[in-house]
Amino acid sequence: MYGVVTRNAEEVRWPEFERGFYEVKDVTGRSSEPIADGINMVSCFGDNAAADADPSLLPVDDMGRPADRQQPYFDWAYICPSREDYREGLFEVIDDCVAENEDVRLDDIGFPRAEYCRCGVCEQAFEASEFDDRMEWRADVITEFVEDAVDRIPGTVYMTLYPDPYPGHLYERAGIDLEAIEEYVDEFVVPLYDTNYGTTYWLETIAKGFESALETPFNIELYAVNVDIDNLIHASEVAQEYAKGVFFGYDAGNGRAALRRMQADEREGVTHGEPGSESDP
Repeated sequence: MYGVVTRNAEEVRWPEFERGFYEVKDVTGRSSEPIADGINMVSCFGDNAAADADPSLLPVDDMGRPADRQQPYFDWAYICPSREDYREGLFEVIDDCVAENEDVRLDDIGFPRAEYCRCGVCEQAFEASEFDDRMEWRADVITEFVEDAVDRIPGTVYMTLYPDPYPGHLYERAGIDLEAIEEYVDEFVVPLYDTNYGTTYWLETIAKGFESALETPFNIELYAVNVDIDNLIHASEVAQEYAKGVFFGYDAGNGRAALRRMQADEREGVTHGEPGSESDP
């Protein structure tokens, strides 16, 4: 199964794609109206605009460093998952999505890194909780959010996972308890992005890692922008050995070209009996 991830609503309707994800809210904070004929996709705790408007929403580590783009290891600003007002806003966005299409993809879920968050809200919530271990408390915060979000989604629930299948890493880094989360998610999506895909051994290794780690079906999202078509096709072939579906990210034209080339190659490879046989025309 092949699909597309896009910010252009018309591209989810292209017949080459069996599934289309439409970004309603992305990590910049840009928002669009949900659509009925695509799976609406919501960036949950990545939001530059919200962080710029209210820096107090940013998670901080024990040295007070915020999880924003000023840090060398963050490509966007995060929002602290403990903030109830922000979460309620996300639920409103999800409700708007469900009103158009009952299937929803939840993106950018989790704490930014293992050392986050030590803001006042998190400190008070942890102290008031039943947990002695901070990592267990963080995982409970994320699982509770997913449970509450899924309660509002009557259709298929997709959830994006950070591409790190190493045992314990998602739990330590993001507060994602896979065993607990799998109860609520129908399909995961793992973005394995490269701007070239000149080699794919790393893609195969990560895909195999997720195959071993998950009971729930997962899909692989490939970056398609300006990627050589032959390389994109090879990456797709590797990904589909492990994943339920392969989704092309942010260049529907390149994704469509790769699919057409693959379909053409399949047609050229069809045979109808040995030469000279009765089936030979």
